[in-house]
Amino acid sequence: MTRKEKVIALDFDGTVVTHDYPAVGRDIGAEPVLKKLVARGHKLVLNTMRSGSKLREAEQWFIDRGIPLYGSNKNPTQHTWTQSPKVFAHIYIDDASLGCPLVKDPDIERPYVDWKVIEQMLEETFDHEQHTLHTSRQWRTAP
Repeated sequence: MTRKEKVIALDFDGTVVTHDYPAVGRDIGAEPVLKKLVARGHKLVLNTMRSGSKLREAEQWFIDRGIPLYGSNKNPTQHTWTQSPKVFAHIYIDDASLGCPLVKDPDIERPYVDWKVIEQMLEETFDHEQHTLHTSRQWRTAP
């Protein structure tokens, strides 16, 4: 993985699909954004409370759409440098995260991630990082 490629951790229910646990929820626009991220070399880690057969159903959602997962409820390489159970990622996308953009549909009980806004946020983040890497090699020391 190069410096520009990121590990992105994704919750499932309310983030990739609507909340409908224990069933798999409906499409909310994540698929094209996730495919674009993978095509650009980023690695996706499913980071969900699902386990057992319900986890396999979530993993199957990705398989059915041709979206490869780098890991499922774990980052497969972090064991080489930490024993922490927390999934390591550069970016976490989760409907329960403070500040995560949500859609509040009156026909759906719980809000879910707004993938149009997430895509814009990711583009801005990656564009800023590219600009910063190409225009400056100076690092600021924290106070």
